[in-house]
Amino acid sequence: MRTHTLIDSPMGTLTLVATDGVLSGLYMEQHLRMPDPSTFGPRVGHGFEETVEQLAEYFAGLRREFTVPVRLEGGDFQRRVWDVLRTIPYGQRWSYTRVADAIGRPDRVRAVGAANARNPVAVIVPCHRVVGGDGALTGFSGGLARKGFLLELESPARQGSLF
Repeated sequence: MRTHTLIDSPMGTLTLVATDGVLSGLYMEQHLRMPDPSTFGPRVGHGFEETVEQLAEYFAGLRREFTVPVRLEGGDFQRRVWDVLRTIPYGQRWSYTRVADAIGRPDRVRAVGAANARNPVAVIVPCHRVVGGDGALTGFSGGLARKGFLLELESPARQGSLF
């Protein structure tokens, strides 16, 4: 069974979706590849407490890694890409080529980009940490302004001021 809730964040309203009690979607307002909201199930006021807490800690600069369980629904290649995204350390930026190399498919850079764009659990599966080979901000389903916001949140200069 799917359920969803809406939460406020520094990036605007986020829609959290759970499938059988496990987080399976995190979508931003005007998300480019958001599934039809009618598939999200009923809106509930409970069941997302751990996710909400971890997101609040992240946006406050107190959390660098998410431990909330996620259910990533997609093809084998997509799941391999999403698994690699979860290994990109906080504050680091990887190129699409580096992600393709990490999954052992250096010939599939464009497919990595497509899988990255279809990440159903943005922020928690940090697709925002993937940038163009020249370091340029490229594609983000939540928009480049939000990608820039997340990268700035994780920037080394900011990290230094936290501790």
